[in-house]
Order: sequence, then C-alpha cells, then structure tokens
Amino acid sequence: MSNELGIDLWIKRDDLTGLAMGGNKGRKLEYLMAAAIADGAQVVVTCGAAQSNFIRQLGAACSMLGVKCAAAIMTLPYEVANSTSLVISSNVVSDVSRGRVQHNPALGEDRGNLILDKILGIDLRTHPDGTWEELYEYAEDLAKEYEASGLKTYRIPVGGSSALGAYAFYESVSEVTESFDSVVFASSSGSTHTGLAFGFHESGTQVLGIACDPEPDIASDFAELAKGLKAILPDGPDLSANDYDLNFDFVGPGYGIPSEEGNSAIERLARAEGIFLDPIYSGKAFAALIALTKTGELKGRVLFWHTGGTPTLFA
Repeated sequence: MSNELGIDLWIKRDDLTGLAMGGNKGRKLEYLMAAAIADGAQVVVTCGAAQSNFIRQLGAACSMLGVKCAAAIMTLPYEVANSTSLVISSNVVSDVSRGRVQHNPALGEDRGNLILDKILGIDLRTHPDGTWEELYEYAEDLAKEYEASGLKTYRIPVGGSSALGAYAFYESVSEVTESFDSVVFASSSGSTHTGLAFGFHESGTQVLGIACDPEPDIASDFAELAKGLKAILPDGPDLSANDYDLNFDFVGPGYGIPSEEGNSAIERLARAEGIFLDPIYSGKAFAALIALTKTGELKGRVLFWHTGGTPTLFA
C-alpha cells in the first residue's frame, strides 16, 4: 500500500489486541473494568447498537473477571436533531415528516457481534429502534432492575467513552516509537480521538479523525471528554471543540451504513496486505486516507490506527 499510495504507510493493529476478536475497546476496558472491580461491581450495565463492538469486548472482560454483563440494545439507534429533521445516524432511511425509520433487519439477527455476545453470556435486552436518548433510558432502567435485585451495579457509558477510556488512548501513544507526519483513525464517540490528541500534543504529528457519525456538533462532546481527561492529566492541553481535526467527508449515507468508498477500501487493503477493515468505522477511515493521499493532504510517514470491528463484516 505504501508503494500504491506514494506514502510511508504504517498500521497500528488494535484489531489484534487479543480480547474477544480484538479492537480498540480493549484498551479502555483495562481501566474501566479496574474501576468497576474497585467499586465492588457484581453487574456492569451499558448500551449500544446491536452490532456494538464495545458490548462484545465488555462482555468478555466481565466474564473473565466473574462479573455479569447486561446491555440495552437497539438494532439501529438514531439521533433526532430537532422537530423537523432527523439526522441519519444509523443504517436507516427516514421519513422526516412522520419520523418513521426503516432499516436492514439483518443487522438485528444472529450475525456478527450478536453471535459472540450470546456465546459470552451477555444479558441482551433488545428494544424497538428509537433515539439514543431513549436507549440511555432503557439502560438506566436495566441498571435499576439489577440494583433492585440486590446486586451492586456499575454503569459504563456507550462505547466506553469516558475520561478513563480517553486516558487509555493517551497511554497508547507511548507504544508509538516512530515519528509520523499524521495519524489517521475512525472517530466516533470521542475517547479514542481525545486520548490520541492528548498523547500527540506538541509532537508535530497531525491527529486526524475521520468522522463516522454525521453529527456536526459531536466535537462538543469530545471537548467535554477532554475536560475529564484534563482532570486526570493536569499538565495536558486545554482542548475546545475547535481544536479537534475532524473530517466529515467520508461518513457516507450515515452511521451504521456502509459506503461505497469504504467497501472499496476494505477490498483494496485486504487484497494488498491481507488485513481486513470493518464497514462502519475503519473502512471509511481508510477510504479517507486513500482519498487524502491523492489530493496531497496526507503525505510523508502516515500511521493508520486500525480500531478493529471486523466481526461486523459477518453481519
């Protein structure tokens, strides 16, 4: 791929982190599960889309540590921007005048991550598709259900996106012993992006996140994560929403919807290097990398951070 693209391309293989078929969430869980255990948790509760990579790895971590894992899920949660428009944030086609949502039912069947979740014994509670805010409410109801049964319950936010999750990615930068002009990766809930931004701050390396969510204000959530990480790392940078380098040009039809460019990138890297990407995150990010090398916006030595998610290929 370096020869084809005319850059010195390196790949950070977080798809090979080892836990439950790999992925970047394993880094976050090192700290999130430590906090849960320290809190005396008997049950960990979270939420996400049906094909959530985080729920899969969380379930494995909980099982290994003797903690029950429960998750509220929807096939395809979506984000309502206001009363007259619907942000396409899942594999959906929306009728904005009526608020109706249609989706690919295959994503809710026993495929991909859902098969692995069941093998791991996760208590999955499936709800009709609705907004992310509704899903968060379902997760809270689930946590209260376990608490009512007398079990100590620990809540973990969607995707493990918290200050601790971001700290894990701040620490990951210590593994990068080469110098790079740019680091490129899929950016979604923000803890990966925030941690890398802290870790590479003042290094001269461009930290370029390729957005997988079509939400223009999402960097404001990242800025909140940065405040939490700053509390852990007082000497870290003060990051506002405007300090994040976030490219929205490769979201495609929306969150959860594979794009033609992303699918092409998956095939190209697989055939050139025998490395598989996923259609929701890393495929789109690598499509951006290919396009931006053509325009000259990416050049020199580039690190692509492969965040995993490959079980979704089988959904």
